Amino acid sequence: MVGQATSSTVSAGQPLPLLLLLWEAQRRSVPHSDLLPIPPFHEPLQLSEDESCMPDIAYGKESEGSDSDSQTNSQNEHFDQNELSDLIRDLNLYKESSELLASRLKEKNAKDSDDDEEVVHVDRDHFMDEFFEQVEEIRDCIEKLSEDVEQVKKQHSAILAAPNPDEKTKQELEDLTADIKKTANKVRSKLKAIEQSIEQEEGLNRFSANLRIRKTQHSTLSRKFVEVMTEYNATQSKYRDRCKDRIQRQLEITGRTTTNEELEDMLESGKLAIFTDDIKMDSQMTKQALNEIETRHNEIIKLETSIRELHDMFVDMAMLVESQGEMIDRIEYNVEHSVDYVERAVSDTKKAVKFQSKARRKKIMIIICCVVLGVVLASSIGGTLGL
Repeated sequence: MVGQATSSTVSAGQPLPLLLLLWEAQRRSVPHSDLLPIPPFHEPLQLSEDESCMPDIAYGKESEGSDSDSQTNSQNEHFDQNELSDLIRDLNLYKESSELLASRLKEKNAKDSDDDEEVVHVDRDHFMDEFFEQVEEIRDCIEKLSEDVEQVKKQHSAILAAPNPDEKTKQELEDLTADIKKTANKVRSKLKAIEQSIEQEEGLNRFSANLRIRKTQHSTLSRKFVEVMTEYNATQSKYRDRCKDRIQRQLEITGRTTTNEELEDMLESGKLAIFTDDIKMDSQMTKQALNEIETRHNEIIKLETSIRELHDMFVDMAMLVESQGEMIDRIEYNVEHSVDYVERAVSDTKKAVKFQSKARRKKIMIIICCVVLGVVLASSIGGTLGL
C-alpha cells in the first residue's frame, strides 16, 4: 500500500530510527553482496514527496516486467545503502561509548576494591607485625647477651693468666659487665610488658590464636633469656672460685695457711688485712703474692656486687620460667614427637598404597575367576539341557 509523506532530509548526523531501518532492510531483502562495500556518505539524502521513510510505504511499486520497477529498485538500493551506512556508524559509536564507559566503571571498581583490601590488610596485621618486631628485637638482645657472656669468659681467662693484669683488660671486663647489665634490664622490661598485655587480655576473656602465639613466643624468649643469664651467673661464680683459689695459693706462698671457711669469712667481711698484716715483707716473692691477693680480692668484691645487682632479676625470671615450665615442656614434647608422627604417617601411607595395589589385583583375580566359573557353569548347564 502506498501512503503519503512529506519531503524530509536524512543526514549523517540524523540517522533514521534503528527499528525502522532494520524493518526496511528486511522487507526489501537486499543481499549482503550488494551492501558491501558501503560507499562513503557525505551529502544529505533528499526524499521526494512520493517517497517516505515510514514502514508501510514502499519506495517504488513492484510489478513484473515493468521498466519503472528496475529504476525504482536501483534508487531504493542506493537509499538502503546510505541508511545502513548511517546505522552502522551510529551503532559503532554507541558500541565504543558503551565499551569506554564499562571500562571506566571496571577500573573504578577495581581501584575501590584494591583500596579496601589494602586497608583491611593493614588493620588486620598491624598489631601482630608490631608484636613480631618486638620479638625480633628481644631475640637480638638475647643473642647479644650470649656473645657478651662469651667475651666475659675470655676476659676472665686473660686476667687469671696474668699475675698482675693490665688496666685495659680490667676496664674491658667492667664495660662488658655494665653492657650485660643494661641489655638484661632492657630485655626484662620488654618481657614484662608483653606479660602484662597477655594478662590483660586473659582478664577480658579474649582467647584467640594471636593470644596463643604471643604466649608461646613470650615463654620461649623468657626461657632463652634465663638460660643465657644462668650461664652468665655460672661464669661469674666460676671466676670467683678461681680467684679464691689463687688467693689461697698466694697466702700459702707467704707462709699463711688458711682453711676454706676462714677464706670465705675473709671475702665476705672484706677484711683482708687480718691475714696480711702479720706477713713479713722479706722477699720480692712475698710482695708479689700480697699484690695478687689484693688484686683478686678487689675483683671478687666487684664480682659479688655485680651478682648482687642481678640477683633480683635472676629470681624473678627463674620464677616466671618455673611457672611456665609445664607449658614449655609440653610444646617441646609436641615438637620433638611431631617428627616421629610425620615419619610414621609417611610409612603408613606407603603401606596403604601397597595394600591398595594388592587389593586391586586380588579383586581383578576374583572377578576373572568368577567369570571363568560362570562360563564353565553355563557350558555345563547348556550341555545338560542339550542332552
